[in-house]
Amino acid sequence: MRWSRNSSDAAASGRLSSLVWLIPLAAAFICAALAYQSVSRCGPAITISFLNAEGLEAGKAAVKYRDVEIGSVEAVTLAPDRSHVLAKVRLTEDARRFAVKGTRFWVVRPRVDAGGISGLGTVLSGAYIGVAAGHSRETETHFTGLETPSAVRSDDEGARYVLHGESLGSVDVGSPVYYRRVQVGRISGVTLDKKGTGVALDVFVDRQYQQYVGTNTRWWQASGLDLRLDANGLTLNTQSLAAVMLGGIAFQTPPGESIGPAAPDGAAFPLAQDETRAMRHADGPAAPVVMKFTQSLRGLTVGAPVDFRGIQLGEVTRIGVEFDARTREFTLPVTLNLYPDRLGRRYLESVQHGDTNAGKALLLKLVASGLRGQLRTGNLLTNQLYVALDMFPTAPPAHIDLNVQPIELPTVPNTLEELQVQIADIAKQLAQVPFDQLSHNLNEALQNADRLLGQLDTQLAPQARGTLASAEKTFNAAHAVLQQDSPMQTDLHEALTKLTQTLRSLNALGDYLERHPESLVWGKAKSER
Repeated sequence: MRWSRNSSDAAASGRLSSLVWLIPLAAAFICAALAYQSVSRCGPAITISFLNAEGLEAGKAAVKYRDVEIGSVEAVTLAPDRSHVLAKVRLTEDARRFAVKGTRFWVVRPRVDAGGISGLGTVLSGAYIGVAAGHSRETETHFTGLETPSAVRSDDEGARYVLHGESLGSVDVGSPVYYRRVQVGRISGVTLDKKGTGVALDVFVDRQYQQYVGTNTRWWQASGLDLRLDANGLTLNTQSLAAVMLGGIAFQTPPGESIGPAAPDGAAFPLAQDETRAMRHADGPAAPVVMKFTQSLRGLTVGAPVDFRGIQLGEVTRIGVEFDARTREFTLPVTLNLYPDRLGRRYLESVQHGDTNAGKALLLKLVASGLRGQLRTGNLLTNQLYVALDMFPTAPPAHIDLNVQPIELPTVPNTLEELQVQIADIAKQLAQVPFDQLSHNLNEALQNADRLLGQLDTQLAPQARGTLASAEKTFNAAHAVLQQDSPMQTDLHEALTKLTQTLRSLNALGDYLERHPESLVWGKAKSER
């Protein structure tokens, strides 16, 4: 009995020990199942490179799309070349479709830019990575993050266009795009042209407004204030207060023209600096020319207009200086871009629609007739200069070489410069006058005159006083003779009376002899005695 009881206890103890080993096996199985479930729910791992890791913390920074968390940052490391940082991100299983080409990532931080103030919520929650989904089906695991947030989400509906301009001006990514002062889009990207001579702006126009963008649409920078003083008075033009402060782009069709066919997505347009230049008629190809001046170019700047009797034909593109070794003088060449198409339809017809030989012949004829360039003052307050093209029939003859590019057009000095030259010549002639010798001679003449006056006072003056006394006595005697009550005056009066009577008798005798000439022989008739 005792043996059987011991045997049963041993068997129970063996069964219990075997059950104890099943517990860790079950726990391991459960952990493996949980781990498999966790791994199966995790999405792909991707790597994003940024210039810096400001605000990114491993294990804390999230990845969000439309404020929904779709992943997290697992680690932030420095790249081997130390030029950037690498953020290792684990996406969720539901976010697997974001790991494709075309997806864009950026760090959301507090930011003030042309689009306004953004990212204020990250002050308390911390920075996170924003996402703009791509539409490609090709997977990607390495991405280059954007340094600024994307202004356009991939699911925004609208059209994208490319604008080519000379400079960026005051606009930036996120700056508004206006149509008739209504915001209809924004700038989504800025890059330099391949040659580095300008900029290319990617603009996005919302779908409900893209119908207003046609092939005839003109684009211009609407930044700042457009202050204009003309015959209509003082005009202030601007798009909006936001455009004044942050800059912007505007587009419209020239008055009287149709929008034309709808511009396709990705169409390119030129970007003008202001509305006036944008609305100007097509200029055609530019004709570069050069004019050489010898006067000061202070006040002349690149971009200054080239004017022909009030019509702007072009602008100044370059100002330089050259030394002529033959004449040992400096000349100031000014390079211009002229647009002959602005001279009108008759001019284009005269050159036979682009015939270069006819155009050269016409240019030779115009120069022979007095076509010259001249610097003139455009603003008396700022002393700004512009280049004027005009006809000067009395200008000296000039010759131009049409085989040299750019063609050099002759110039004439302006009126003020001619006056300055004349004044300089007069001053040069005055400088040649021997004023010192003249002064010496004048001093000698004054000394001689002084000596002569002394002689007059000592020698001639007494004699002159005696002569004057004698003359005074003579005049007094004559006055006494001519007085009415003087005897001589009475005798002279009686003599004159008798002389008058004698003349009357002679007149009567003459009349009688004229009537009776025979009386000279026979005497006077008795009846008349």
